[in-house]
Amino acid sequence: MTEVAIDKEKTWDAVLQALRLTVSTGTYNTYIRQTELLEIREKEGRLICEVGCSSAFVKIYLEQRCWGQIMEELERVTGKRCELILKVGSRKAREQETGSDNLPLFEEKTGISDGGWKRAKLKADFTFENYAVAGSNQMAFAAAQAVARKIGEAYNPLFIYGGVGVGKTHLMQAIGHEVLKNDKGTVLFCSGEEFTNDLVEAIRFKATEKIRSKYRKVKALLIDDVQFIAGKPGVQEEFFHTFNAIQREGGQVVMTSDRPPTEISKLEERLRSRFGAGLIVDIGPADFELRTAILLIKSRQRNIDLPMEAAQAIAERIEGVRELEGFLVRLATEAEVGRKEITQERIDQLLKVNRPTNGEARVVTPAEVISAVGEYYRIGTSALKGERRTKMIAWPRQILMYFLRHELKLPLEEVGRILGGRDHTTVMHGSGKVKLELETNPQLKTELGEIKKRIFTGDR
Repeated sequence: MTEVAIDKEKTWDAVLQALRLTVSTGTYNTYIRQTELLEIREKEGRLICEVGCSSAFVKIYLEQRCWGQIMEELERVTGKRCELILKVGSRKAREQETGSDNLPLFEEKTGISDGGWKRAKLKADFTFENYAVAGSNQMAFAAAQAVARKIGEAYNPLFIYGGVGVGKTHLMQAIGHEVLKNDKGTVLFCSGEEFTNDLVEAIRFKATEKIRSKYRKVKALLIDDVQFIAGKPGVQEEFFHTFNAIQREGGQVVMTSDRPPTEISKLEERLRSRFGAGLIVDIGPADFELRTAILLIKSRQRNIDLPMEAAQAIAERIEGVRELEGFLVRLATEAEVGRKEITQERIDQLLKVNRPTNGEARVVTPAEVISAVGEYYRIGTSALKGERRTKMIAWPRQILMYFLRHELKLPLEEVGRILGGRDHTTVMHGSGKVKLELETNPQLKTELGEIKKRIFTGDR
């Protein structure tokens, strides 16, 4: 067993960047963010990766819920087969306990310069300056700026809703940055899932007063994915009183959700009424120009030299903003790890764009992949997306998951959405099963080769 010359920090940072895009904000912040790659060594042609966790509770959760995703990203980043070992013990967690993050959560002065944005759990680059504006988000952007200028007065609460990856969280956190920068008070960002977990832990350890103090004594409370609290009576009760306490003291509440309050099922009527008392604004899907602008902004943040032509080619091929960021993560990973140079040809390869001799690009869409797999196995699209689990349908469906995941590089959640709203763990299991079978089944390699030819050449 030998040590491997791999930059552990860069490798793990690339893994974390990818995981942040495929799991919920609450799961990432609560369980994954404080993990650390402790050691990489090689044994019998594979990499043994030891990852440190902040506690035994986190270790158990990751083993049960995120094992496959972590393994998949490790293998993607390193380019080798990996074996994952989770251990209790993380330098990041120890630093948080003993370092600056252990300062009181709220101080009289908590500006940007003294790290207030870290205590507020904001991302450094989620500011108004880094937010690309177009028709689909212009109203939400204007409302957020108005709230930041007159905290607790204009549009209180502010409720922003829209699909995955349209910039809701970025816009909400930008408000928090402005509040801190202008020294208008304390800020706290969390997800609905984190709020729920905090309350559960508080009840478990008889520390409800501490949690109430944490959430109620802020000038601006930013709640991401607030729909998560729906259907949980105890959590909704606590949030109702927290909401009232903040507004009573002149504070601001900003929330995001994937749907408007009227469409959140199992949300108590009194909360639905409170949410609707301010301003409710939606953010639509990003158009081509906005996607291009987002790519240029985020590539600059990641120190990637991305020409306008390349950005437009990517924006034309990828519609989801979350998927755009995932694509940039992959480009940055390849540059940092040093395996491949970022060229137009490499971008085309990652996009799976075939350039005929006339120079025109042919874009491969998920619909084409579904059609090719369905035609090869003589199964209709509705059956592939449906609920039937017979072997003659389930196996082609898993092959479809494999192609969408590993050939088109779509995130797990996006593949699940395309295939009838399936859970990301189902996609992970299905695509992983095909990947494993490929190692020992030459017939399957032949089948997938034929399907791949149909997909990328259009040869039916």
